[in-house]
Amino acid sequence: MSYMIAPALQAAIYAHLVADTELQGLLGGAIFDAIPPATPPASYALIGPEEVFDRSDKTGHGAEHRLVISVVSNAGGFLSAKQIAARICELLDAPALGLSRGRLVGLWFDRAEARKIEGDQTRRIDLRFRARVEDD
Repeated sequence: MSYMIAPALQAAIYAHLVADTELQGLLGGAIFDAIPPATPPASYALIGPEEVFDRSDKTGHGAEHRLVISVVSNAGGFLSAKQIAARICELLDAPALGLSRGRLVGLWFDRAEARKIEGDQTRRIDLRFRARVEDD
């Protein structure tokens, strides 16, 4: 099992998302890997938790990462959050991500859950992806 590629995978996903001008227009650069301190922006994306499973075989080390990217927005209704989530899915649909270690075999959308935070106007959409990586 190899968790050693996890930092490279996260860095590549982050770089891919922040490089997109359309997503930057929707989020204003607000892409984080921890909940922003103090007052968070009106809308932001959060690269969040992941589960990793060994996918090594006789040819080498590999892993499957099941990761969550959340879109959080306090804009009225779900439309704004859904537009951001849709752009993230579009960007991560078969990207050619270069990793600083290992290689990305594939990245696939798994599912999404959209909900309103109770007692608040905040909307949250959790996008779940599966990534298969191999160590060189």
